[in-house]
Amino acid sequence: MNRTTPVIPQEDIQRQREYCAEIRAYNSQLAGAPTAYVDTYGCQQNEADSELIRGMLTEMGYEMTDTDKDADVIVINTCAIREHAEQRVLGNVGALVHGKRRKPSQIICLCGCMAQEAHVAEKLRKSYRHVDLVFGPHALWKFPELLRRVYLRRGRVFETENSDGAIAEGLPVRRSGKVKAWVSIMYGCNNFCTYCIVPYVRGRERSREPEVIVEEIRQLVAEGYKDITLLGQNVNSYGKDLGEGLEFPDLLERAAAIPGEFLLRFMTSHPKDATEKLFDVMARCEKVAPVIHLPFQSGNTRVLQAMNRRYTREQYLDKVRVLRERIPDVVLTSDVIVGFPGETTQEFEDTLSLIEEVRFDALFTFLYSPRKGTPAAEMPDPMPKEEKSANFNRLVETQNLISLEKHQAYIGTVQRCLVDGESEDPRNNLNARTPGGRLVHLKGDPALVGRFVDVKIVDCSTWALFGELL
Repeated sequence: MNRTTPVIPQEDIQRQREYCAEIRAYNSQLAGAPTAYVDTYGCQQNEADSELIRGMLTEMGYEMTDTDKDADVIVINTCAIREHAEQRVLGNVGALVHGKRRKPSQIICLCGCMAQEAHVAEKLRKSYRHVDLVFGPHALWKFPELLRRVYLRRGRVFETENSDGAIAEGLPVRRSGKVKAWVSIMYGCNNFCTYCIVPYVRGRERSREPEVIVEEIRQLVAEGYKDITLLGQNVNSYGKDLGEGLEFPDLLERAAAIPGEFLLRFMTSHPKDATEKLFDVMARCEKVAPVIHLPFQSGNTRVLQAMNRRYTREQYLDKVRVLRERIPDVVLTSDVIVGFPGETTQEFEDTLSLIEEVRFDALFTFLYSPRKGTPAAEMPDPMPKEEKSANFNRLVETQNLISLEKHQAYIGTVQRCLVDGESEDPRNNLNARTPGGRLVHLKGDPALVGRFVDVKIVDCSTWALFGELL
């Protein structure tokens, strides 16, 4: 094996466990169990990171709470993908100063992608002095050590040094729910799309060992999890740093061979690395859900080149054609950016025509948001904001019509769905998902949560299906 990614030594992980035990012993002397609140912004990878944070906090003797009010420890796990998200986080963090005044012993932590941005860390240092601990994704594995330093009152703690990143195994996990689970198979990104801050804050691509991943999935299945999503910034690059010749489709096939009743999903796939081998594995493995999130970002080749996406419009359409040849009923979702610097309305029309040609089941749509430190933030951007907004609205209207038509085609069919939670709507008190991930509202016994059931689809909206149990 010729692994190129460093792995945190197990003795260092064990030291973090010892810090957990030390803090737990301290907490056990208190009158009541201290509480901790973890608030998560952003993508599924952030959700998975928060599960690690909750696991460590639980091991330190904290009880989890669903509110920041009077919590002894507050952890804000942040996203840096869009400016609006950053401003919302900073606004919410600023408001925490009132709780800190009421309870001076409260410890406030900010972590995640925003913390790794130098300008954000400096702003927190100067203007948010009620924040005690700031650390980036690379330092997540030593959260117990950092929290211990805060307890010892050695001043505010900032751990935001730039790093290519490493792999840390053996950290405790506290998952959200008992039906769906996230499994990170890799971290970081090597693509450097010109609009994206992720490679700068999450480091280079680094893969977990396949045996460790498969064993984690096996354990989740044994514990009764039914919907397992493999996570990576670009899962299709998995294994390149392991030096074993193992590719993501190989890992997916190994995972699908685990005995049990469950579905495998994965995200996100970069189109340039989505191969026919992947599509073949999806087609022949029943446990791999027939759904793929394949971000295209723009339908114009010049804009794609300016984004450094490294594929053309024609190449993307060819991938879709091959995918649908292998899996005719595949559910296809995507991301698209409107108003990238220098994009003309005519180039936007190419995006619109690609949407009409491909007919995605759903889109995640974004107006371009400049990210400080990325090449796109320095590009000329002459299109007025009003024109970008008008284009964005046209795109959303187009996709909404397509999504509605796609959902209407489900009416009258029977779908094998996983009931994954309860709803607050008394008319349809359960939520379920088709194998392709389409949301289904239905009425039934809450004891069905976590079970696969046959559902007849009787109605739909643009965003969801409505069904009846059979």
